[in-house]
Amino acid sequence: MMVLFAALLLAQEPHRAPPVPDARHPAVTEHGATAGHEQPEAKGEHEGGDIAGHIFHHVEDEVVVPWNFYLGRRHIDISITKHVINMWIAAGILLIVVALATRKRALIPKGGYNLLETFVLFVRDEVSAKNIGEHANLYTPYLCSAFFFILFMNLCGLLPIPSFGGFPGISTATGNISVTMVLALFTFTITQIAGMRAQGVIGYWIHLVPAGVPAWLWPLMLPVEILGLFTKPFALTVRLFANMVAGHIVIFFLIALTIFLSVYVAPVSVLFALGIFMLELFVGLVQAYVFTMLSAVFIGMTQHAH
Repeated sequence: MMVLFAALLLAQEPHRAPPVPDARHPAVTEHGATAGHEQPEAKGEHEGGDIAGHIFHHVEDEVVVPWNFYLGRRHIDISITKHVINMWIAAGILLIVVALATRKRALIPKGGYNLLETFVLFVRDEVSAKNIGEHANLYTPYLCSAFFFILFMNLCGLLPIPSFGGFPGISTATGNISVTMVLALFTFTITQIAGMRAQGVIGYWIHLVPAGVPAWLWPLMLPVEILGLFTKPFALTVRLFANMVAGHIVIFFLIALTIFLSVYVAPVSVLFALGIFMLELFVGLVQAYVFTMLSAVFIGMTQHAH
């Protein structure tokens, strides 16, 4: 369901189309020069623009299979993009791993099932139970789903799959703010449902302002508390998005140093890039954990009126 909602939201994003040449004027190239008349341009600036474009090509979204149509007068764009493919790959690998790990159950877990059980027990005992309390089992399935799905998306984005033919390669779906926003909206929705389930529909909204607040402060506190409901998913959205994008940009900029500097700097630059890549593997795990932990904290905050 997360994949479906995120894919639909990605499809509504405007995708850049190549400029249409005007027959009344000479064709204009992407660097601003008319056909047959090259504009003077510094070589370093030209190369710098190419490198920057190549770097951000790996973190931005791009249409792989265009698919749009009109429903009445409304234009519907559900094109398949790089980030949609990343989500499909992550979801597919996750389903395969779970199916293989749980295929043979035993009294003493072994192999992949043992590793999977370790992660699930960690999410249940250390994240869900300690932050939500007695109703933790109701929300542990969602927390496990969010943790493993984000983890596999983060790791799949690091796969060295280059662009070839018409396929533009692969990039991390969590580096798209639309994807992280959909994940945060799931947490936001479940948080409100959890609060109303624990305190009652009316009781949850009445206790939105803490008990003991003087009546004359209610006009001030109520808007602040309502705003606080939306700052939580906003924090989840931006935190995951920014951390995943930053790591990839650092890696490609370190590799790009070999083009601007001497070839003697290349080994050092590649070693630094490899170090950042290994750090990205750790960051992918940490960001999945942080998102899951904060989701459990937000759900746990709604379980009691105080």
